[in-house]
Amino acid sequence: MTKPTETARVDASWSDPLTERSTRVVSYAKLHRGAARRKAGLFLAEGYNSVDAALATGRATVLLVTEDAAERHREILRRAVDTGVDVQAITARAADKLSESVTPPGLFAVCGLLDASLDDVLAASPRLLAIAVAGSEPGNVGTLIRTSAALGADAVVLAGESVDPHNGKSVRASAGSIFHIPVVRAGDPLELLKRLRTSGIATCATAGGGELTLPEADAVLAGPVAWLFGNEAHGLPGDVLADADHRISIPIQDGAESLNLAAAASICLYVSSRAHAD
Repeated sequence: MTKPTETARVDASWSDPLTERSTRVVSYAKLHRGAARRKAGLFLAEGYNSVDAALATGRATVLLVTEDAAERHREILRRAVDTGVDVQAITARAADKLSESVTPPGLFAVCGLLDASLDDVLAASPRLLAIAVAGSEPGNVGTLIRTSAALGADAVVLAGESVDPHNGKSVRASAGSIFHIPVVRAGDPLELLKRLRTSGIATCATAGGGELTLPEADAVLAGPVAWLFGNEAHGLPGDVLADADHRISIPIQDGAESLNLAAAASICLYVSSRAHAD
């Protein structure tokens, strides 16, 4: 096997990589916990898509890679070295310790937290925002971030007691999109609605019994809009529903279950992006 040192210089020798007992590996593995992420101001991005996006956006500070993964991703290592990112060789057991996947990819980036400012987002006069209110399922939050980036939303806002977007499952589900779209963590949803209204952004709550159906909402969706998506188990809180500017339902077949956050967001954001394009 050709050694990866032919394509990239690494600080740790491939004959002496960081092990699962190495101080740095133990420290990085603690980033699986939210409290440790907040204290360190860091999180782990795992797998090709996430690491590629972290490098492309200049967010990666350290690259951790097994020898097998380095063989598969030589271009990633070359880019990391060219941009001055610290590249560290790790053993397969160290990769197991760092990974939250069933099959560890052997490729990780250590990155600074990505929290964006609501003030900065609103100052840019956004046309389309996706807001999860108390989104509790990490995979759905990550998918919301991915969908929002793909459909041209200006930012994702996580309001109330929503999951940490830096959670490993959320980062993987975003498929790298978390590095390409601002993600804001807001507090009280009602205070957020006030801020949006002051900024001239209409708030649209997804609701089964809304006064408008999605096909009837083109006039509303043509302007700046923030979509509100509820918790997977309980939907939007009653006070948030009442305070939204519009309650809009997605027509579904009789007898079908309600849509989860990620599915509802995909439909609503697609319709909004078409309304803005028309």
